[in-house]
Amino acid sequence: MQPTDTDADEPQLPGKDRNFVTALARGLELLRAFGTGEEYLGNAELSNRTNIPRPTVSRLTYTLTQLGYLQHNTHLEKYRLGPGVLALGYRFLANMGIREVARPHLQKFADATDCNVSLGSADRSDMVYLETCHGSGPLIIRLDVGSRLPIATSAIGRAWLCGLPTARRQQLMHELADFHGSDWPALEAGIQQSLSDYAEYGFCLSEQDWQRDISAVAMPLILEDGAEVMAINCGGSSLRLDHDRLVNNLGPRLKEVAEQIKQELAPRYRSAR
Repeated sequence: MQPTDTDADEPQLPGKDRNFVTALARGLELLRAFGTGEEYLGNAELSNRTNIPRPTVSRLTYTLTQLGYLQHNTHLEKYRLGPGVLALGYRFLANMGIREVARPHLQKFADATDCNVSLGSADRSDMVYLETCHGSGPLIIRLDVGSRLPIATSAIGRAWLCGLPTARRQQLMHELADFHGSDWPALEAGIQQSLSDYAEYGFCLSEQDWQRDISAVAMPLILEDGAEVMAINCGGSSLRLDHDRLVNNLGPRLKEVAEQIKQELAPRYRSAR
């Protein structure tokens, strides 16, 4: 039986305005509900994860399946992400000229340092890797495009925060505080330290904050006079990357890489205006 067209008891999202399309927002929330390594989810699981009423979830999964963004397994009566989601992701990446420019610089730095060097952008409370390059050493972090790191504890996330205008950063800090709850005071102290590090060095550090065996250095990539802010990082095993190496070696070299990327991008931005 096909889903019904309306749900009289369906709650409204708080704070929406006349231009906010609730149905679209809910459909996108269903797609976000699929976590890494979770292939199939049913309507009940999707409803629990998103707090969307189950009748509404049923209509949305039906629609998303018809459009190719979900695939329905009739034996399991569950759904998995469909090729339409992948197509959108690849189109997004293909249209980002910065990846084409940044990759040679990131790979050269990764090869020279035997580290993982990545470009990322923010998505809610996380940073998402848009490009990542690996060195050839034995103690390399094997993270790939699409990997997510928390803004509050990762070097790349803290660097991104440092690159934001003050008002926008304060707004994000309030949102992160709500998200992290009782953990926030300790996390905020780490972010404030990164702000101090950025003011002193021009880059940020994360020394075993994200994971106990991982340390990294990162800096914001501020493009088009601040119209777009991304970040790049260089990370690896904390056994290799001690404080001295982060501050006196990798950090200054990462600043040079960022400047090279910005200089190469500048003509493209001028021609696009």
